[in-house]
Amino acid sequence: MSDTIWDLVPAATRWLDAANGTDDAELSCRMLKVTEEAGEVASAWIGLRGQNPRKGVTHTKEDVAAELADVVITALVAIESLGLDARATLETTAAKVHARIGNG
Repeated sequence: MSDTIWDLVPAATRWLDAANGTDDAELSCRMLKVTEEAGEVASAWIGLRGQNPRKGVTHTKEDVAAELADVVITALVAIESLGLDARATLETTAAKVHARIGNG
């Protein structure tokens, strides 16, 4: 991932900390925000597939991808909000997955 992303994650975390605080309720909201963003992925996918006959096709693959990217960024900010290094956490998890699929 680019430096833009790794610069954004701690900056967004600091911004949220300053605006909303860092208590347990705020931390809970940041965890729930990941689910909210995932719901937006589902909505965009439904819109891409035209599953709602009343609305028809309302989204593109690019819309779905953008919502998925929002999930990733939100999850990385949530990790940082736990006081952990999101980059290191993601690298560790990626290595585990890589090994699991037989490429590690």
